Amino acid sequence: MIMLIKCPECNLQVSDHAIACPHCGYPLQTTAAKKQRTKQRRRKKLPNGFGQISEIKTGNLYKPFRAMVTVGKDFYGRPIRKLLKPVAFFKTYNEAYAALVEYNKNPYDLDDDLTVEELYEKWTEEYFKTLSNPSSERTIKSAWNYCSSIYKMRAKDLRPRHIKGCMEEGTYEVDGKEKHPSPTTKTKIKSLFNLMLDYANENDVVDKNYARTFKLSDNIIKDVEEEKKDHIDFTDEEMLKLWNNLYNVDYVDVLLIQCYSGWRPQELGLLKMENVDLENWFITGGMKTDAGKNRVVPIHPKIRSLVKYRYQEAQKLGSEYLINCTDTKTHRSSLKLTYDKYRHRIDKIVNKLELNPEHRAHDGRIQFATMAKAAEVNEYAIKRIMGHKIKDITENTYTKRKREWLMEEILKIK
Repeated sequence: MIMLIKCPECNLQVSDHAIACPHCGYPLQTTAAKKQRTKQRRRKKLPNGFGQISEIKTGNLYKPFRAMVTVGKDFYGRPIRKLLKPVAFFKTYNEAYAALVEYNKNPYDLDDDLTVEELYEKWTEEYFKTLSNPSSERTIKSAWNYCSSIYKMRAKDLRPRHIKGCMEEGTYEVDGKEKHPSPTTKTKIKSLFNLMLDYANENDVVDKNYARTFKLSDNIIKDVEEEKKDHIDFTDEEMLKLWNNLYNVDYVDVLLIQCYSGWRPQELGLLKMENVDLENWFITGGMKTDAGKNRVVPIHPKIRSLVKYRYQEAQKLGSEYLINCTDTKTHRSSLKLTYDKYRHRIDKIVNKLELNPEHRAHDGRIQFATMAKAAEVNEYAIKRIMGHKIKDITENTYTKRKREWLMEEILKIK
């Protein structure tokens, strides 16, 4: 209940709940007033990546508020911060905050003392947004793994010898084993620095892109050509081995699904549950090209039980993807099947079943095309199922194919 009291200062009536007299300003409740002032002084938390403001309380500093900017993240995902330039210390919190606001208007106005690792974090944060193909991001990350020897160098100190050192002597440990860059990986490392130092040069972090001052050696180019292998299909004996070892050897079922549907390796791991139609037996998915994206692929009768098994497994896992990595005890986020994981599992299948050692992750796709051709499946049906571009204007633009036609064609494969 509100009561009226007299102000001790001006003798006018005020509410007994008032903190101060509205007439003369005399403080009536000093404790509440202090709490209110404290509440008003409480500062809002700065947004992630905005920066940091700290009050230095040691010593009698004229400008005790220090502003730091976030320039990247370390290996553990923790923010890497540096002093705001050209001025990092301010008289008041508000002055420091205003300086950070100005900096964040152009967050890529980079510090010219950035390390190579910090530069990589800044560049990839921007560059990865422009990529539509997940394999491109994976390729860059894979090449970056071999460059650890120069992570802590200042980017502006990079010279050709440092980049060549990563290409020739870089190492990366996987499952306790030390890996060295293959000829193809060497070209990827060179490409990574070409692009990253272009970005650094544009932002005045470096005066010159030294990655573009040298070309790949003839030996590397020759090795890359020799490294390229033709994809091969599976022999009848190998296909029989696969069927005979279904569920005895991990991921044989996924390989057989690929053989009878033609999915690219990286597409297999991106097939979403919501796009699997077990009533009419079709899957919608795909990537890489306009022709490959969101294409409809019939589920061949031979692999329907395999697809259904994976579907039920995904339901139990609560996964949004059809095919998951359940053969190793890993974190839930590691259930997703990536190209590298699939390639690794295909290598295990090849070794365990003593198949042709030249087999690779794409060979299930080759097998599908080979079987489809042998069964005289319509050429355009093969292209539509595999996601290949159709150059014929009549077929591509004016002919509207129903998915039932695709099913009729794929059934020609016995």
